[in-house]
Amino acid sequence: MDFGMLGFGTVGGATVDVLRENAAEIAARLPSGLRLAAVATRTPARAAGRLPEGCRLSDDLADVLDDRAIPVVVELIGGTGAARAAVLRALDAGKHVVTANKALLALHGEEIFARARAAGAIVAYEAAVAVAIPIIKLLREAQAASRIDALAGIVNGTANFVLTRMREDGVDYAEALADAQRRGFAEADPGFDVDGHDAAHKLAILAALAFGVPMGLEGLRVRGIRGLSIRDVRFAEALGHRIKLLAIARRRGDGLELRVEPALVPHGHMMAAVNGEMNAILVQGNASGTTLHYGAGAGGRPTASAVIADLADVARLLGADARHQVPLAARHA
Repeated sequence: MDFGMLGFGTVGGATVDVLRENAAEIAARLPSGLRLAAVATRTPARAAGRLPEGCRLSDDLADVLDDRAIPVVVELIGGTGAARAAVLRALDAGKHVVTANKALLALHGEEIFARARAAGAIVAYEAAVAVAIPIIKLLREAQAASRIDALAGIVNGTANFVLTRMREDGVDYAEALADAQRRGFAEADPGFDVDGHDAAHKLAILAALAFGVPMGLEGLRVRGIRGLSIRDVRFAEALGHRIKLLAIARRRGDGLELRVEPALVPHGHMMAAVNGEMNAILVQGNASGTTLHYGAGAGGRPTASAVIADLADVARLLGADARHQVPLAARHA
């Protein structure tokens, strides 16, 4: 199956590397192989010399989006402006889309999935949330027999790393954040992560899958870890708890409670042992009971693994009814 890629940053490069390294394993698990046919990026020099033989390289997105021989587009542009336009254009052309863009889905998911249904196309997005944890497949497939009553997750590695450093090493918030930036776990402008917005986007996606509500941020309460002090962390420890930035969704009567905020987690709870940049998501189903899922929440290679897994699913499911590949939009709660 040929596919094209939009953008070639850390994840794009890692996707090419993993496809090359694990080509035999990937081919053995699919009815046909995966072939990167074209890459379009504003920085083609970054991709030069790294692409497989025969792959075209361009600085014009149209070279991928308008190529009728490319049935699947991987969107790795980031942001919500150019990425939204590109994804909608791909869907209108009847192409299937794989994306790692959580902000795009949280803000424009309803529009994108409606366009996908109209086009009979698949939108796959496992890499958008907790990349090493196959939480999208779990909620959509493995939990199909359960009514999901609640979920809670540590879904932002930057915030979790900062809180871990404060607790384990006794440093204040500013020093822990600076260390996260030095190690590449936090951006130069870390506000999106430490103020809870990244976790909120991921929660919007998870809630849509778990509860069948429209994908979006309306009614979602958000508070990050900015302003927490080492004193707060020490008081929590003295009371037998650890502070974690949690994304929480649960049924409340006829409605839902959706929030992102620092929370006190008892020492004995499994979530308390999730440290550093790692992620974990707890799911409560009325049939499955409580399950906990743990893994890396970011990084080039874990994200690439999720992107390639989505490509593999598309290769298997081409021709399947696209309504089964999007959130439960037909039965909004």
